[in-house]
Amino acid sequence: MTRFVAFDVETPNRMSNRMSAIGITVIEDGAITQSFYSLVNPETRFDYFNVQLTGISERTVVNAPTFPQLWTHIEPLLSSGLLVAHNAVFDMNVLKKCLRDYAITWKPYTRYICTVQMGRRLLPNRSHKLNDMCDYFGIFLNHHHADSDSAACAQILLRYLENGADVRQFIRTCSFNKP
Repeated sequence: MTRFVAFDVETPNRMSNRMSAIGITVIEDGAITQSFYSLVNPETRFDYFNVQLTGISERTVVNAPTFPQLWTHIEPLLSSGLLVAHNAVFDMNVLKKCLRDYAITWKPYTRYICTVQMGRRLLPNRSHKLNDMCDYFGIFLNHHHADSDSAACAQILLRYLENGADVRQFIRTCSFNKP
């Protein structure tokens, strides 16, 4: 595959079933070619911890699109390549829960790769937290900001590819038919 779609979501609370922001970074033929960022009105409460972590609050998203409103814009991007996320289980589950809770049908499953899992196999014996990997590779990071986090994830993937990693062994499947 030559097109990867790195994405990252921020959440308003510990339920992790809504987004308060999404960042998407597209890689084509070994280069970042496109990026997208939006706040998302999650239509739910915010926890103090999440507000402190992300800087996003009810006031910040009051005029932001809801997930269903945003979906028509992000679905073509998310469908256009192999999804990539750092700690992908989290981001994939938030996406899955948003689709389920808003009764949005996408596709029965999608394939993705996780740069944390890749890193654990390719660079063992080190911390694979996003900020630590960015420090290791010299990548700028404004942590817990979805646009910066998705761009950092894309750049980490590019570093792995430049060093000869074969992503095929890291591809996983997320089903959207199961709760």
